[in-house]
Amino acid sequence: MADAVLHVFRGDKDGGQAKEYRVPVAPGMVVLDALHYIQGHIESDLAVRWNCKAGKCGSCSAEVNGRPRLTCKTRMDALPQDKPITVSPMKTFPIIKDLVTDVSWNYEVNKKIPPFTPKPGVEWKMYQEDVDRVQEFRKCIECFLCQDVCHVLRDHDKKESFGGPRFFVRVASLEMHPLDNVSRTKLLKDELGVGLCNITKCCTEVCPEEIHITDNAIIPLKERVVDEYYDPLLRLVRKIRGAPQP
Repeated sequence: MADAVLHVFRGDKDGGQAKEYRVPVAPGMVVLDALHYIQGHIESDLAVRWNCKAGKCGSCSAEVNGRPRLTCKTRMDALPQDKPITVSPMKTFPIIKDLVTDVSWNYEVNKKIPPFTPKPGVEWKMYQEDVDRVQEFRKCIECFLCQDVCHVLRDHDKKESFGGPRFFVRVASLEMHPLDNVSRTKLLKDELGVGLCNITKCCTEVCPEEIHITDNAIIPLKERVVDEYYDPLLRLVRKIRGAPQP
């Protein structure tokens, strides 16, 4: 076994710094294994959030060498060996301790989204293509890596006016459901701030479930908002019919 050098953030909301650890590396080892080694053999008070160690609970999110990742899916042998491996908490969210961050803001955003509301009195029958479209969005494990990498939240801290990629995925799963009977375009425009997204696709790049967040969720939702609020032809039709403008 070879040794790896890890620089792991130690601290809390009042501040902290990276601390160096030397960890023996075995074949197939992932970053979470290295953190567990530190807990078990060097410093037992290292705070790390994890649960399944199978890439499905989304708990072990952190930044490895500056990139948002699940530590349980990041292999040690896939990282550069000629320099220390840095492990730090997600930058977008407040630090509780060490690698554990407070992601409770996300659940407050979730409360704003109207739940699935089926059309009354219709047959529950769906085409396979409709099933496939919304099924992709259901794969989200709420690791919040997409929220962490999003520059609107990470660099500009627009939490008061921007919902973030994870919740555009949730809205898309509802809006594109053929049996749902609620429009969420006003919510997208006014409270979730979908117009602030400039389609960098960074959220798609870090998604461990390989959800096409930008192409299949954000862009179609932006198109719906544009059609509803800014399409001149649709506004003319409403005017002719005497319907209220949004």
